Amino acid sequence: MDLNIKHKLADEIALSILEGYNRHFRIFSEITRSAKQRFEQADWKEERANSRLRILFYDKRVNEAIDLLFEKFKPKPFDDELWHRVKSCYILLLQNHKQPELAETFYNSVFCRIFSREYFTNYYIFVRSAISTQYIDSEIPVYHAYYPAQTGFLSTIRKVLMQFDLDLPFEDLERDVRFIAHAIFRIFNKDRNSRHFERKANLNFQVQVISTLFYRNKAAYIVGKAINGHEEYPFAIPLLNTVTTVNDEVKLAVYSDAFLLGENAIARLFSFSYAYFMVSHPVPSAIVNFLGKLMPQKKIEALYSSIGFHKQGKNDFYRGFLHHLEYSNDKFILAPGIPGMVMSVFTLPSYPYVFKIIRDHFAPPKEISRKEVEEKYQLVKQHDRVGRMADMQEYSHVSLPLSRFTPELLKDLQKTCANSISIEKEKTSNRQDCLTIDHVYIERRMLPLNLELELAEKAEDDERVEQLVLSYGNAIKELSGANIFPGDLLYKNFGVTRLNRVVFYDYDEIVYLTACNFRKIPEPRHTEDLMASEPWYSVSANDVFPEEFGRFLLNNDKIKKYFMRNHADLLDVRYWIRTQKNIKNGVFQDVFPYPEKHRFCNRVKKK
Repeated sequence: MDLNIKHKLADEIALSILEGYNRHFRIFSEITRSAKQRFEQADWKEERANSRLRILFYDKRVNEAIDLLFEKFKPKPFDDELWHRVKSCYILLLQNHKQPELAETFYNSVFCRIFSREYFTNYYIFVRSAISTQYIDSEIPVYHAYYPAQTGFLSTIRKVLMQFDLDLPFEDLERDVRFIAHAIFRIFNKDRNSRHFERKANLNFQVQVISTLFYRNKAAYIVGKAINGHEEYPFAIPLLNTVTTVNDEVKLAVYSDAFLLGENAIARLFSFSYAYFMVSHPVPSAIVNFLGKLMPQKKIEALYSSIGFHKQGKNDFYRGFLHHLEYSNDKFILAPGIPGMVMSVFTLPSYPYVFKIIRDHFAPPKEISRKEVEEKYQLVKQHDRVGRMADMQEYSHVSLPLSRFTPELLKDLQKTCANSISIEKEKTSNRQDCLTIDHVYIERRMLPLNLELELAEKAEDDERVEQLVLSYGNAIKELSGANIFPGDLLYKNFGVTRLNRVVFYDYDEIVYLTACNFRKIPEPRHTEDLMASEPWYSVSANDVFPEEFGRFLLNNDKIKKYFMRNHADLLDVRYWIRTQKNIKNGVFQDVFPYPEKHRFCNRVKKK
């Protein structure tokens, strides 16, 4: 092919891929912006539907871009020079782009679905990012700054609450201003006089608030930070809907539910166990950069995922993982805990994640196919996780250095997952032997709940045992309110996060709660029924008997005491039937990503 023709073709291919990305971001942004209207109308059913739809859009747009490429250019077998030129042209097109990092990831997705893994190098794709996102200009400011010393402390709070132009009145704006001010004074142990507080403030005391609301589930969050001298305090203010009466007319209104201060409180809000926020801004990297300063412990991939760009999070996660592999030398080992019947799980001690591969065969009593397992993990990805199901990254054709696997782990994988792994020579300069995994899920590593309970009992820490049991029951209840039944309620299927929340992470038996048939165990017909090895009543595949939960959950007296004190209703079929009815009637349970004690309604009686 003539060189000029090849260069022109490369330009056209690069432009076609970028147009595919721009189309994706435009549709993604339309759904995200409409979250404001759904919040104003309290349309929670539509909000959940759009959240799921937004996740599915990415793959659809990539496939559209690929179809268009084949239609316009009819790509021939891989051409080394052409595709290196395509990447170079694409980089030039991104010089003034508002989302270059997202466009790079889209390019990778298109390329990697067309060509084989041997070409997945930085020569052809963006293994490393080529464009900096540090100083991208935007017509819409990333944040607004307020100066309490100039405008007054209470006036600043009022302006922060009012800056977002919601098409809803505040139920009682002045009450919310007082609540927030009192919460701040209480946290800093200051005099409740705002003028006294302002006099004590540093010369450069200011408040910076991200210019867009963060929508998720039934709430909208104001996110920002207060700066006082060399100290910075991240904060968030959740806004909720309520029904109020104005001039004898019933209307929707909004109110501030809490004031969350500190990195841990904000990190919990942005936890990997919650669904993605709807955040509308033309420069997502600017939002991520701001959030990164609020939560320096959170990686960039977690922040991108938290605002809905899960493919970017996946891309940055893998970049970070490759970097960690290069600068570490410990070995992959079998993950601690009771081995699962469906997944083989291993980890790298120096890396806070676990790697899960579907086993070739499942031991009885598991009756599920590999396809069904994959579908259940996909369900979790698309569903509202309400802070009780861990998010995961899913990868195909992952190659890891064979030398980094312990003999015990390698033997186990070859025995249980032989159909999903292969050993081959990596096509790079060092040509080291690699273990290639066809399909793997990567999740945050947590200590299994059963091990945490054992540790607490050995330490005779009754308060810790009760805390874990309380959080475990709350996890089940919050999942049920989101129409999820975990299926297998054993403690080993739940983990404890860094912030001491119990979350579910074993998804091979989850089902929609509305698909279950919750039943009370029939009374025995006669004494022999109680002695029989088989139940005296019929049992269908979707039947669930809550009375039986205690048989495998409450064999420990101490755990039983705390469970019955806090969650006895989970053993009552009426609780489950009532929850099902609420879901079918469109009643969505309130789940707050912050402790109940932080809510203003529990601190100060509303007037």
